[in-house]
Amino acid sequence: MARIGNNPIPFDDEVSVSVDDANVVTVEGPKGTLSEQVDPEMTVEVHDDHVVVRRPTDQKRHRSLHGLSRSLLVNMVEGVTDGYKKELKIIGVGYRAQMSNGALEVSLGYSHPIFFLPPSDISVSVDSDRGQDDIIMVEGIDKELVGQVAAKIRSLRPPEPYQGKGVRYVDEHVPLKAGKTAAR
Repeated sequence: MARIGNNPIPFDDEVSVSVDDANVVTVEGPKGTLSEQVDPEMTVEVHDDHVVVRRPTDQKRHRSLHGLSRSLLVNMVEGVTDGYKKELKIIGVGYRAQMSNGALEVSLGYSHPIFFLPPSDISVSVDSDRGQDDIIMVEGIDKELVGQVAAKIRSLRPPEPYQGKGVRYVDEHVPLKAGKTAAR
C-alpha cells in the first residue's frame, strides 16, 4: 500500500507557502501564484523548508484525501518553480497551425479554419521549424489547466486509426489499423 501522503513536500527559498483559516493553501514562486482549497478535515502544516499534510483518522476516505491533497500541493510547488509544458504534433497533408492575434489558428481538413483562444494563464505557441509537422506548445503553472487545454486542442481532430492524421501528443503512439484488402 502506498504511503504518498506521509512524505513531506520540500520547497526552495524562492517559494513561499501559506495556509489560511479556511484551509486554502497559497503557493507563491518565481513563475506566479496558485491557490487550492484543501479538504477541511486535512491538516496542512508549513515548516521552514517543507510542508506536511496530516489526516485525522485511518478511514478510507481520509486515506484517499491524504494522498490527493499531498499530490495537489506537490503539483502547485512544481508549477510555480518550473511550470508545466505539453507538446502536440499536427500530422496530415495541409494540416497546419499558426498564432494570430493571441489565438491559435489551426487548419485541420475542415472547410474552415478553427480559432482557439487559450485562457489567460496559459501560453500557447507554434514551432514550425522542427520539420514538416507543426508542434503546438502549451505552457503554464497549473498542471490541471495545461492538461485540459492540451486535451481540448487534441479533441479538435483526434488522430484517426488508418493513416494517423490529426493532432496528437508528441510522445503519443497511435497504433494504425490495416485498411481494406483487395478481393481476389
